[in-house]
Amino acid sequence: MASPVEREVKLRYRGPADARTAILRTGAVSWRPRRLQSDRLLDRETDPLQHRRCTLRVRVDGDRAFVTFKGAPQPSTMKVREELETSVGDGAVMVQLCERLGFHVWFRYEKYREEFTRGDLVIALDESPIGTFVELEGSSEDILRMAEDLGRPPGDFLTDSYHALFERHRAAHRSTAQHMVFDVS
Repeated sequence: MASPVEREVKLRYRGPADARTAILRTGAVSWRPRRLQSDRLLDRETDPLQHRRCTLRVRVDGDRAFVTFKGAPQPSTMKVREELETSVGDGAVMVQLCERLGFHVWFRYEKYREEFTRGDLVIALDESPIGTFVELEGSSEDILRMAEDLGRPPGDFLTDSYHALFERHRAAHRSTAQHMVFDVS
């Protein structure tokens, strides 16, 4: 049985209102309302996943939680990688379980996500502490068609992870923040 493959790109927008207007103008329909997603990336000291460019993530998504393994990115103009994901009952307990197995949280990030669909394509509007992004996930053809309908050429595609985008943001703003989370103070 073939492994499930995730194929996606991100597009940067000035703000959520601009992104939402652009998405709806393409005929996409609302699928999941805006909610907070809180993600934790985990790794281990011995044989780190990062050395293989893989990721283990626990996500709390509103009232749901998921554990996800992402394989190394494959060569492509889009972000293409193996993705294995399953729901879990309690994200905090899943993190504790992983810690008991020798993993530790090395990066946390948050975003408010609202999702839309157009055919089989999932369109996520992400409001993060470092800006607004639209993530297109689906087949290459659907992604390219949607990007064209949004007026965005392949040169606008971002294939970096939120961690990589955060690191670039930190460097550009000389930030000492260790995690991409909303300031609660």
